[in-house]
Amino acid sequence: CQISLGKILTPCLSTGGGHWPFHHRTSLCVSCSPAVVGAGIGGSATAHFLRQHFGPEVQVDVFEKGEVGGRLATVTVNHNDYESGGSIIHSLNLHMQEFVKQLGLKYRRNVAGKMAVFNGEEVILEETDWYLLDLFRLWWRYGISFIRLQMWVEEIMEKFMRGTAGLSRGSGFINMTRRPLSDSLLELGVSQRFIDEVIAPVMRINYGQNVSIPAFVGAVSLAGAQNNLWAVEGGNKLVCSGLLKMASANLLQAQVNSISPIHSGEGLQYQLSFTTATGTASELYDIVVLATPLQASVGSGVQFQGFTPPFDELPGSYHSTVATIVHGYLNTSFFGFPDPRLFPFASVLTTDTPDLFFNSVASVCPVNISAGFRRKQPQEAGVYKVFSPQLLEKSQLKTLFRSYYSVQVTEWQACPRYSSSQRLPPVELHPNLYYLNGIEWAGSAMEMSSVAAKNIALLAYHRWNRQTDMVDQRDLVHRIKTEL
Repeated sequence: CQISLGKILTPCLSTGGGHWPFHHRTSLCVSCSPAVVGAGIGGSATAHFLRQHFGPEVQVDVFEKGEVGGRLATVTVNHNDYESGGSIIHSLNLHMQEFVKQLGLKYRRNVAGKMAVFNGEEVILEETDWYLLDLFRLWWRYGISFIRLQMWVEEIMEKFMRGTAGLSRGSGFINMTRRPLSDSLLELGVSQRFIDEVIAPVMRINYGQNVSIPAFVGAVSLAGAQNNLWAVEGGNKLVCSGLLKMASANLLQAQVNSISPIHSGEGLQYQLSFTTATGTASELYDIVVLATPLQASVGSGVQFQGFTPPFDELPGSYHSTVATIVHGYLNTSFFGFPDPRLFPFASVLTTDTPDLFFNSVASVCPVNISAGFRRKQPQEAGVYKVFSPQLLEKSQLKTLFRSYYSVQVTEWQACPRYSSSQRLPPVELHPNLYYLNGIEWAGSAMEMSSVAAKNIALLAYHRWNRQTDMVDQRDLVHRIKTEL
């Protein structure tokens, strides 16, 4: 049996976002042994929700071959830590907000900074200190395109997070994962100029891709470009380590090499073979959640052995994005400002111009911001994050920076390489074997992974307790609301 992402999203969409309607019902639960492969935000959230459903007696093993947090990561520059991975969280990310609240974490203080768009020759769009002037300039250059866009994004995000029928039922959500963003915006009445000069730069900084990505992915990306954004004091990765601790998860620093089905009478378990610092071992589990990308381009190292029929390789590939953290002096002359004291921008996005070798460059703040912190001025040595499709050559670094003290590079398999023709992967690969990261093909964001974690844990609980009336029903939304 394979369950679609459309169905796995539906229960969460019915629960009203960040409130937890679940209760420990361990009296119904036959003891089981669950495992989660991957300790990023998806895996750590899955461990948290599994603990909620299966109760305190069950041991939840979490395998992680690298650092807890996955693509939520930091690098250290001059004794300060900076986000090198997922950096921002939208105010409608209700699950992330609830995690922060439960874990007692703090919101990072926001440090204001202006943004500009550069087309390779000149700055074509810029923020000022006057909000009304910015609105007038947008209206003068693009008409009411920006108003139409904002209403469209807010409607989609509100429907997705609050679960109104327009998106969570029927074909609306699936259609948005199959239609190019550019087509949806043009139909909405957004001008081509606005798409080229505003939408495309946002897609480049968030996903490193163009406006041909699916409409829902684009809406998620555009939501991440709004003003109502936040981050976690100390680093977003603290959410992952905090969830694992709150779940009392058993963290295993290990590379999972293979997964094999083991049949015993009518029972089915999965043998996970793995490698730790001390050698190889294996363990049997009743439920396995794979919270790591399985596409060949990522190189998860996980092999599926002994399945009948054999597993087909999951289609698609992941898009490579390079994050370069530079401590140095920005070359503001490259952007048309010979005097760095007159350069007012904290971040510069770029249009989809063939000769541009980078997607964005931004002055970044440390994950711990003191009360007296101020953003470095362009004439001072600051810390900058550059997103680019490939590793920056030395000549390119010299083009962007007058001089620099240090360069740290992280190459991410950041998100799927999106295509409107790509179908969503299955969530249930085999009975009680689930694939969380398929959600990324609908949209790659922390909240999307949290949505998938919440619902896979719920599905696994119902499957294990043979509550089949809670799964695959046409009136699933109503049943979930009534039951929970």
